[in-house]
Amino acid sequence: MKKLGISQEEVDAEQVIIKTKGKDIIILEPSVQKINMSGQLSFQISGRVTEKPSEEFSVTDEDIKTVSEQANISREDAEKLIKKHKGDLAAAILEASEKK
Repeated sequence: MKKLGISQEEVDAEQVIIKTKGKDIIILEPSVQKINMSGQLSFQISGRVTEKPSEEFSVTDEDIKTVSEQANISREDAEKLIKKHKGDLAAAILEASEKK
C-alpha cells in the first residue's frame, strides 16, 4: 500500500462520539484506523454503536425571528423561550402567547 501512497495506523481510542443535529452516535470500544491516501486523511471506525438524543442545539437567527414575529415579543425574549424549550419553536410561541 505504501507504493500507492496509502498509509494506515491504529488510533488508541476509548470512545468515538459523532454529534448530529438530533442525536449523538456513540461508538464504544472502537477500533479506529487513520488512513492517509496521498495527503487525504480518513478514519475507519468500528465498534459497539449506541445512539442517544442530542442534548445540544443551536438557536439560529431565523428561529429567533420566527418566534419573535409569531408571538409578537422581543428577540431577547424569543431566544430565552427557545432555549427553555430546547429548540421547540411551537412550544416557545405557545408559551409566549399564553402569557399575554
